[in-house]
Amino acid sequence: MTATWRATQKANRRTALMESAARLFAERGFAAVSTTDLGEAVGMSGPALYKHFASKDALLAEILVDASERLLAGCRAILAEAGPESSTADPAQTLERLVRFHLEFATTDPDVIRIQDRELPSLAPEDNQTVRRLQREYVQLWDGVLASLRPELDDGERQVRLLGTFGLVNSTPHSADSAPLHAPGAADGQRAGDILAGMALRSLTG
Repeated sequence: MTATWRATQKANRRTALMESAARLFAERGFAAVSTTDLGEAVGMSGPALYKHFASKDALLAEILVDASERLLAGCRAILAEAGPESSTADPAQTLERLVRFHLEFATTDPDVIRIQDRELPSLAPEDNQTVRRLQREYVQLWDGVLASLRPELDDGERQVRLLGTFGLVNSTPHSADSAPLHAPGAADGQRAGDILAGMALRSLTG
């Protein structure tokens, strides 16, 4: 019981550190945030950070790798739920689900979205490669659905449309008024989400 409680507390503190670090990195930039800043954000001393992460760089890597893994896992789940023939059975519906999933991620974890490209060069080479590999796989899965929906588009045009769409959706957290689209009572946010989803779909398929 005690060991389980301690493990849970450690996991909770680790999660709190990642969330606080993402916020601080988004607000100030990775280089401007000290270990003391990170510790104070969760009520611990700066050196206590090293009980959870080997370094500030390792903390940034964990944030960005975790985000890429969650995006990829969510994408795979959508494709799996659609069935083995998802790319040919109803690619339009699948693509809409992917757009709304990414949009919700962007508004639920806006700090991560803000730093994922800006701070990628700050990662160690091996961590940078891991994030880029996960991102490429994520884009490739979207590309498979788009190719089924618009087979007349060549590889280059699909890539341009996909990257433009990610740029559009990822710009959402830069709005001061952005809020999770699933938040209770967020009627305005839901309408904004519908508009953005529609714009994203048109940029992909129009």
